[in-house]
Amino acid sequence: MRRSASTVVVLASPAPGEVLAAVGRSMNVVLIRPADPADSAGPGNPRDPAGNGGGGLDAAAAALKRAGQATSPYALVAADPLAAVAASWRAMWDVSRPQGPAEFEREAARALAAWRAGVFELPDYYLVLAPGTAGAAGAGGAADGSAEAGGGPDFYLGPLRSARPHRVAVVAATEPAQQAAGVLTALGSLRHGPWWPGLDRLIDTARTFYPDSLAGGNAAAAGSG
Repeated sequence: MRRSASTVVVLASPAPGEVLAAVGRSMNVVLIRPADPADSAGPGNPRDPAGNGGGGLDAAAAALKRAGQATSPYALVAADPLAAVAASWRAMWDVSRPQGPAEFEREAARALAAWRAGVFELPDYYLVLAPGTAGAAGAGGAADGSAEAGGGPDFYLGPLRSARPHRVAVVAATEPAQQAAGVLTALGSLRHGPWWPGLDRLIDTARTFYPDSLAGGNAAAAGSG
């Protein structure tokens, strides 16, 4: 379990610069991005599906370590070591371009090796901007992981949320001003719950999670410890 002064939250969705700037002006939030812009993969690159300058696993892991040293109540990190895992999982379910699990397994193995070596820890929470979940916002997003956070099945709202519902928060808004306000509101209302299972167990959950399945059944399969 992470031990730090700040609650560390990874923003796992594309966010306009104006949203990040507005959130970063809050006295309670420190916004953390990868330190080296040259490392950023940029929008459209599968290693940076959020388009927030994730810069790959190493850059995201370094950003998380910086977040762990923050002293503000909340550290919002615009990078995720699991970004490539999430992108490859989503690609497996892209019916327009059917493909097998090979790329997902490669990225999962890479992330697992880094996690086991202590390169990164999971954040306290993930935060998803998902306008398509407006009708299910009260439940924290679609139960089957098919919320339209840019279209198609979502790794964070699917496998991760099925394993730990309280550790994945959702902001259902479209306009930048509403998104910024929603992020700040979500940070202030994060729910307590069991810590993440090991990343190996989360990867196993992703392997057996079907986007049309109910989150409750998958949560039971993932275990509650």
